[in-house]
Amino acid sequence: MARQYWKPGNMLYPLPVAMVSCADKDGNSNIITVAWAGTICTNPAMLSISVRPERYSYNVIKETKEFVVNLVTKDLVYAADFCGVKSGRDVDKFEFLKLHQSNSVNVKAPGIEESPVNIECKVRKIDELGSHHMFIADVVSVNIDDKYMDKTGKFNLNKSDLAVYSHGEYFALGEKQGSFGYSISKKKVSGKSKKRKS
Repeated sequence: MARQYWKPGNMLYPLPVAMVSCADKDGNSNIITVAWAGTICTNPAMLSISVRPERYSYNVIKETKEFVVNLVTKDLVYAADFCGVKSGRDVDKFEFLKLHQSNSVNVKAPGIEESPVNIECKVRKIDELGSHHMFIADVVSVNIDDKYMDKTGKFNLNKSDLAVYSHGEYFALGEKQGSFGYSISKKKVSGKSKKRKS
């Protein structure tokens, strides 16, 4: 099988599309879309976002040490793209996109009401890595949309039509292929429950 060998680059795809909302000390809010975001620790709950220093939101987050990560659904892809290419220096993105601010619990930065999940974060550390600086943050609250809760109390996040980013393009998540641990779960074989052997 033939392969090509390229210079080092970021090819770890797909990635979550994250709309990050923030507010400066005067209460002026903004949204920035980032692709470089991810979970870095379970206990304590922590995540990171990486932002170029020249972006408008960079100094806002650096000064306030707060932001909210908002998950993106299929219906929010247009807004996510807009917030990634337009600067908050030039446009009020909440107003232009007709998005609604939701009140946060533990940070002053607003969430995005139209997002199924708002993750409130407080910055613990900033690593100046190169083209991007990484904000390492503690998750201080998670706010979810009640409409994805069922009668049993389960949060059906995967019914919200989440979107991902891959190599310059946006995609809606597709058909379920399995669930965590299914590869070693007990299977019913010939009417009996047996564990698969490797």
